[in-house]
Amino acid sequence: MKDYGLVSIGSHTGFWLKKELIKFSNTNILLVEPVSYNIKELKETIKKHQNIFLEESAISDKDEILPFYYIKRDSINKLKKHWASGIGSFDKSHILSHRSKRFLVEEEDIEMMEIKCLSFSSLIKKYFINKIEKLMLDVEGSEYRILKSIDYKSIKIKEIFFEKKHFDGSFVEGNKYNEIKKILESQGYTISEVDKENVSAKKSF
Repeated sequence: MKDYGLVSIGSHTGFWLKKELIKFSNTNILLVEPVSYNIKELKETIKKHQNIFLEESAISDKDEILPFYYIKRDSINKLKKHWASGIGSFDKSHILSHRSKRFLVEEEDIEMMEIKCLSFSSLIKKYFINKIEKLMLDVEGSEYRILKSIDYKSIKIKEIFFEKKHFDGSFVEGNKYNEIKKILESQGYTISEVDKENVSAKKSF
């Protein structure tokens, strides 16, 4: 079994992980990402680092194959938002819900693929993970099913950093978010809202 400094689910291109990759450079790091053009950039970023592993799949609450929707590579520049590469979802309407005057996403900008999903427990087993210093989740609303599925007694996770704004639907926080907070608190985590979008849950061992 191995200890990991960082496990990032929904790693995108790695753009938002630069500080974390430096911080945990002396530890094992696992990056999880399903979108092919993001994976290509990630591989370029980590090619010289033997401590960084890349899992090319999505994470859910069970092992299954599901339709997965994401912005086409050719539409990223057209839409003029660098974050467009990171709003992949199991729900196509979630991507369309981001449409605004400055982000004119349409059906034709969205691609679908059948994707292999691993449960969190399968991910842990595959990489022989015993302990995680920091688990990061940015999976456009799938945070709920992942966090609810974790067996917190079987693995030590010191900090969980996750996006909260899509828990009960696109840009909606409600009962599911409150449920996860209660679960985490019951497992000894202290919850703090970092900003309007993100939450940090920390636990001492």
